Amino acid sequence: MPLPIALFWERKDVPGAEHTMLDVDRYAQGTILAAAPVPYSCRYEVQTGPDGATSRLDARAEGAGWARTVRLELAAGRWRVTASEQGDLDAALVANGHARAGQPGCEDPDLLYGAFDADLGGSPMFNTLPIRRLGLLRAEAGVSHRLSVAWVLVPSLEVVQADQIYTSLGDRRIRFASETFSADLTCDDDGFVEDYPGLARRIRSAA
Repeated sequence: MPLPIALFWERKDVPGAEHTMLDVDRYAQGTILAAAPVPYSCRYEVQTGPDGATSRLDARAEGAGWARTVRLELAAGRWRVTASEQGDLDAALVANGHARAGQPGCEDPDLLYGAFDADLGGSPMFNTLPIRRLGLLRAEAGVSHRLSVAWVLVPSLEVVQADQIYTSLGDRRIRFASETFSADLTCDDDGFVEDYPGLARRIRSAA
């Protein structure tokens, strides 16, 4: 069945874009394209449960000479993580002057216990999920939520635990912060990220 909503973001940090199609608060599928640290594409599918928390994420990243996949499935508060690798991403990274990547997946999924959201690196779509789940657009300015998330690094698809803070600023603005980073996101009336300073901005059809 065709999905009813399509969104498109243009990257600001590197040449690239993201296109996603979704059925609100149930399912989304999308593609990320980026020219750095090596040229790659990353296709994803994400499902959420009745509470809006992530229940499954599948991602496949690939570039010249390599491909990686990862699947995260949440059941009874614990994540099951499976991953695969073909080719040699490290060779491509080193050839472009970058450090080697971590292995795809997570060696100890128990470290992700307590995480109810998955975050795919470089994707404003995945910031939209907790914003909508927590009802932050309707929250009073200054209300904050600290989240533990399963953060999927791209393009390596390594999965690590990360702490993130979302704070309502009012006027459709949400402050997103981690231990070393902060950005004030602008959303539309439905909670979808419109502008992510330094990362991406939403492109609307001219029609």
